[in-house]
Amino acid sequence: MVAGERGTRREVRVHLLVGAFCFAAFVGLGLLVRHVPGSLDRLLRDTVATRWQGELGTVAWLMSAALGPILPVLLGVALLVVTVRSRRRGDPRAWVTLRVLVLLGLCRATSWVGKPLFERERPRIYADFAYPSGHVVSVTSTGVAVVVLCVWLAPAFASLARATALAATLLICGARVALGVHWVTDTVGAVLAVAGVGLLAIPALRLLPAQHRNRSPVRDGVGRAGR
Repeated sequence: MVAGERGTRREVRVHLLVGAFCFAAFVGLGLLVRHVPGSLDRLLRDTVATRWQGELGTVAWLMSAALGPILPVLLGVALLVVTVRSRRRGDPRAWVTLRVLVLLGLCRATSWVGKPLFERERPRIYADFAYPSGHVVSVTSTGVAVVVLCVWLAPAFASLARATALAATLLICGARVALGVHWVTDTVGAVLAVAGVGLLAIPALRLLPAQHRNRSPVRDGVGRAGR
């Protein structure tokens, strides 16, 4: 076994272990707070109180409108279009964009699946269940997909993508709590859910950076095309 293969297997194990831990933490937190909000949840809910009806709520609403479920939809459509066009041109990078599209869908599905399972009520009257936050799942899922896409196809922008994804995730977490429609643990659970599913799915979809080093998108596409 060459050193590169050992490194890849090590990274796969790390991703799977950390991913399993994050997903277990997501499930455990959801079970813990589904009926009784924690002290931090209640403290922040009381701090926001009716402020969401004023300027704080306006800013949080605008942020929620910009950073929300529309992001994975736009990215998903873009990835689908790029994949189809690349396939028609015989561009092997289509296999990368297709796998990133699957990754995006798996991460985004954590909200659709999690909400009806935990059935957690919102801090105030609001449509749909609370845990995990769909907005935070949307932003975090988009960030994960963009970072992985940059690692494979535009490495020079990977660091910027990571910083932007982190900033956007923190902003939407704060906005949803400030708007009074989510407990803070809803946002934490959303990040844990996406991190867990993402870390488990990335090696399964052969999207690890180590897999990138050992097998470029061009060789991967050519190899698949020749089968």
